[in-house]
Amino acid sequence: MDWITAALTLSGYLITLALIPSILLKKNRHPISTVSWILTIILLPGLGGITYLFFGINRVQRRSLSKEKANQSLAPKLPQIVQNQLLSSEDYLPLNQNLMRLAQNIGHTVPTFGNHVELLTDTNRTLGLIKQAILNAEQSLHLEYYIWQPDQSGTLLRDLLIEKARAGVEVRFLYDGLGSFGLGKHFFKPMREAGIQIAPFLPGASIRERWSINLRNHRKIVIVDGKMAFTGGMNIGDEYLGLNQDLGFWRDTHLKIEGPETLQLQQVFAEDWFFATGEALTQQKYYPHPDPTGTVTAQTLLSGPEKNADVFLTLMFAAINEARNSIVLTTSYFVPPESLTTALESAARRGVHVRLLLSSKSANPATVHAGRSYYDSLLDADVEIFEYTKGILHSKTLTIDDSWSLVGTPNFDFRSLILNFEVGLALYDRKFAQRLRESIEQDFLNAIKITHTDWDKRSKSTILLQNLCRLFAPVM
Repeated sequence: MDWITAALTLSGYLITLALIPSILLKKNRHPISTVSWILTIILLPGLGGITYLFFGINRVQRRSLSKEKANQSLAPKLPQIVQNQLLSSEDYLPLNQNLMRLAQNIGHTVPTFGNHVELLTDTNRTLGLIKQAILNAEQSLHLEYYIWQPDQSGTLLRDLLIEKARAGVEVRFLYDGLGSFGLGKHFFKPMREAGIQIAPFLPGASIRERWSINLRNHRKIVIVDGKMAFTGGMNIGDEYLGLNQDLGFWRDTHLKIEGPETLQLQQVFAEDWFFATGEALTQQKYYPHPDPTGTVTAQTLLSGPEKNADVFLTLMFAAINEARNSIVLTTSYFVPPESLTTALESAARRGVHVRLLLSSKSANPATVHAGRSYYDSLLDADVEIFEYTKGILHSKTLTIDDSWSLVGTPNFDFRSLILNFEVGLALYDRKFAQRLRESIEQDFLNAIKITHTDWDKRSKSTILLQNLCRLFAPVM
């Protein structure tokens, strides 16, 4: 048996030696992640290498680059259509002008004017509006979700899609292969029989891509006839309606969008659908001419590991640094890159009122412990930290100076900001920002404020657990 042990040990070190050069040769804008992976494969010979193969390699980028030209042809006239709805930048506050320019340069989309954007904070009402929109669909329904549960809520919505498909509406259903792993042949069978087109975003089409379990499509999008869209933090399942006794009440933030901005979300779906299936949704019927329905200026932004810039990390960093009066952040997962922690602390130290609303419990408790390890330096900088106690806080919002907002799927953590495929709306509208802040003010009533006095009373074992979880922050 000694020779077997020796052989396994030698194999482990050979894998280690082979992988380290590939890690160093990778284009990586985050050296801390590189160091973490090197330490992992050195300290865990064999096992560390296998872990890296599953979680550390971005195979999505390779496939995406091979289809870059095709992606560019999906909706080539879209920017020209929506740009006609944009007001002169002189009509916007300096803060919004600066963030507009940045978002256009890193996100490659344009802000659109003339949108009606409804803020949705009650998950039961949100699902009700989505159901009604589906029932009213006349031509097409496009749905993209990270988690879709095959429970009562998920099955009911599925059956509505089947009903519309049988009535002649084109229905496409895109789901994340890991987040929605509970969906199977039994769930999909009646959908396929009704003519619904179904595709998993990841795992991919090849054996190599099936290893890319670290790269998830975290987007939640519904588009109805190319005229109405929904996006935000809410997935589909009973727990998101507060029906799971273990998780309890569920607080989420979603958006209902009508107007030109719907076309940008349609384009996001089209690109993701093309990635998953090879079908290019270029027909004009999917991109009806947008009629102004409101007064909100908005811009769809998306990020993913195939992008050349960390879109949401860059935008959040800039927005925090632009703040002059107030910053209000809500997130379900708070494990921020050091740059964002420093930005929050710097803003508070220059007199900006910085408030964080974080979840006190989560389906992934390790992230809560890791996030709390950041509290010391934030409290030292006079950042106000609140933990939501009524139930699960799943909102992902950022509001700056009551005039600029970001609402969508990205959390304030490494995974969302660097690894996941995410989508969100930047909203350049003071009235919307004020509505968002007012809704969060109600959430503060169901939260406890973390004070330095109470925080210093933590036991050594608690501090040890929090700091241990923080070591894994780059992959959380």
